[in-house]
Amino acid sequence: MSVRSIPAAALLAAALITVIPLNDAGAQAPDRSRPAVRNVIFINGDGMSAAHREAARLFHAGLDGRLTMDTLPVSGQLTTSPDDPESAITDSAAGASAWATGVRTYNGAISVDPDGNPLPTLGALAKAAGKSTGLVTTAQVTDASPAAFFSNAVDRDAQDDIARQYLEKTKPDVILGGGEDWWLPAGTPGAYPDQPAEDPEEGSRGTEGNLIEQARRSGYQYVSTPAQLAAAGKGRLLGLFANEEMFQQRAEGQGDIYAPVVSLAAMTEKALTNLSTDRDGFFLLIEEEGVDEFAHRNNGQRTLQTMGSLDRAVAVALGYAQRHRDTLIVVTGDHETGGLAVEDVDPDDESGDAGSASVEDGPFPVKGSGFSFVIDWTTTGHTGQDVPVTAYGPFADRFTGKHPNTHVFKVLRPLLQERL
Repeated sequence: MSVRSIPAAALLAAALITVIPLNDAGAQAPDRSRPAVRNVIFINGDGMSAAHREAARLFHAGLDGRLTMDTLPVSGQLTTSPDDPESAITDSAAGASAWATGVRTYNGAISVDPDGNPLPTLGALAKAAGKSTGLVTTAQVTDASPAAFFSNAVDRDAQDDIARQYLEKTKPDVILGGGEDWWLPAGTPGAYPDQPAEDPEEGSRGTEGNLIEQARRSGYQYVSTPAQLAAAGKGRLLGLFANEEMFQQRAEGQGDIYAPVVSLAAMTEKALTNLSTDRDGFFLLIEEEGVDEFAHRNNGQRTLQTMGSLDRAVAVALGYAQRHRDTLIVVTGDHETGGLAVEDVDPDDESGDAGSASVEDGPFPVKGSGFSFVIDWTTTGHTGQDVPVTAYGPFADRFTGKHPNTHVFKVLRPLLQERL
């Protein structure tokens, strides 16, 4: 089945489904005795497991410190298995689709079931309920995780078609991140030139026309620099700040760069400013893609750096939620990447020796102490580890315990569909 073989009518029907019994498939209806949830902020550390969080805690906060994401009062675990005939280990597309639709599916799928049928997504359901919606990521804005919340595709690689769906179907109010290449026809560079020195393979490659101009005609402000972002007013906002991801995901010392034009925290702040004007509330997806990409490269230094970026964005979101007590924050990861383990510095540990399947990376200092630790990578791929979830705000306690990743949809759907 080709990416574009999903009929347009079927895609539209999936996006516009608004009347779903709140208790079907195990969904939990809102508890009228509790404060209403007006806003939901869902934060994805792509590829982040408990070990990534512990390594970042030691590096950024020290032995007695805590990451902001670990101060959220409710915690639990999520399993990550896909429904894929060829693998028990998920990719980001299947993982995010399980969150966004409540249905496990195959790797590479964007919010379609295992037979390729489009499913209603949290982003579309929130919009249909009258809420504003947005996405913020250091990946392409059309990459697998954000795409799963706002589009349907049988193949995650259809990023230009996903961008078109954003504009024509699900219409997120705020779209901030990378991936300008997918919004422009091949041979038509935009603010970021084709074949840049840091990665000559990057360049405009869309097949859906000039989607930036289409966005402008649809009422989006378009920005591509920090100054333009800061100056942008309220209302619909599209910001693209890189050809592809907002970094270069390579091994340490081999051209690896993590220096986004605009930080994840700054994009989060702007998104919250724009979305918070809606009296009906909002749904915002925030993603740090660098955790996954640099873990794929077994690049401990950049993985720790991106974890710091993610935690600063969590701090922005938490500050907002503390001022707006009708806001629910959920922080988790779609899967684990790298088989990361935090280990003591031990010259007699043979696991990182030449020829070993694992690679030791470091040492890295434990902040505020004389100690150090190493990161032991056991793979460059994904693993089947559970991922931690922490939450803050009304109904956060529904994430206590161990659940399948589809539990995210079951908790968030009734909250996002409730009209206030």
